[in-house]
Amino acid sequence: MTNILLIVIVIMIFIVIFQISKASEYVSVLKGEEQSRKQNNKINAFLLIVFLVLGLIGCWWCNKLYYGKTLFVQGAASEMGEKIDLMLYITIAVTGVVFFATQILLFWFAFKYQEKDDRKAYYFPHNTKLELLWTTVPAIFLTILVVFGLKYWFKMTGEAPKNSVIIEVTGHQFGWEFRYPGADKILGKKDYRLTKGSNSLGVDFNDPASLDDMHVSATVHIPVGKPVKFVINAQDVIHDVGLPHFRMKMDAVPGIPTTLWFTPLYTTDEMKVRTGNPNFVYEMSCDQICGKGHFTMRGIIVVDTQEEYLKYLATLEPEYWSVFPDKKPGALKTATTDSTKTKASLAAIMPAGN
Repeated sequence: MTNILLIVIVIMIFIVIFQISKASEYVSVLKGEEQSRKQNNKINAFLLIVFLVLGLIGCWWCNKLYYGKTLFVQGAASEMGEKIDLMLYITIAVTGVVFFATQILLFWFAFKYQEKDDRKAYYFPHNTKLELLWTTVPAIFLTILVVFGLKYWFKMTGEAPKNSVIIEVTGHQFGWEFRYPGADKILGKKDYRLTKGSNSLGVDFNDPASLDDMHVSATVHIPVGKPVKFVINAQDVIHDVGLPHFRMKMDAVPGIPTTLWFTPLYTTDEMKVRTGNPNFVYEMSCDQICGKGHFTMRGIIVVDTQEEYLKYLATLEPEYWSVFPDKKPGALKTATTDSTKTKASLAAIMPAGN
């Protein structure tokens, strides 16, 4: 019923506009084409000023209404993110000044220099100095912004500090999986042909470096104040690791590992206080449409203190033990003990001589 009502309203608006245009044509015929044109010209000039004023008020009102709901209010949660925010503010300031200056002049000139009987249009076909000015000045500003952008891009995708925490991030429809290196600080090799069963990441356990790697899903813990390097992969289609609170993002491409690194500034608990939200969490989103379940592809990042982070790592077990449970230390002893208990139980219930 609501859709039908909306369609009827749209049709009525078109009918009203059509009738007004037809009435305007009739008035033009009665008054004379020249006089009607001059009158419409004055009305349009006035309406342009109205549109300018209402547009500026609308810009202010929208900013007042929605700015508080953006992540800018919270501030960037990483060192690189702060630099990216600064670059964005500079971009907004420069383009904002240009936008308001050009729009105000555009509408004001349309009003001030409207057609009049005692005014003759000034013919101004060419001015070399003016054309050089409006070409070189924007080019210089844009070049500076691009240089800063490339500088930050090469830094966040470049070589991470030697003391970085390395974590592998793997995206698939529709979730995230994470792998921590063990005590050797080296991630073991992977082979997509080994991706089956409990070995969902295709880890090659013939590589000694993979034997102590630890695998978790959906939620990843990282330490505060220490560089964190993400090694990013995808198993099916292109995904994108989106870290809005850290102002980072990077494509996850099948067969082509990508990387980025950043240094978290605030723990999750500190951000709960900063935002005034006791339910605050750092989110990892997929910023590349990857299928019908794209909207559900959400991961959680928990930023811990160094002590909390080490305690968390102590709770994890190597993935090797999950894939091959019989290789877990104590597994053989447990199996032997269970077998002995079973035999003892059978002996107790079976008649003598059997």
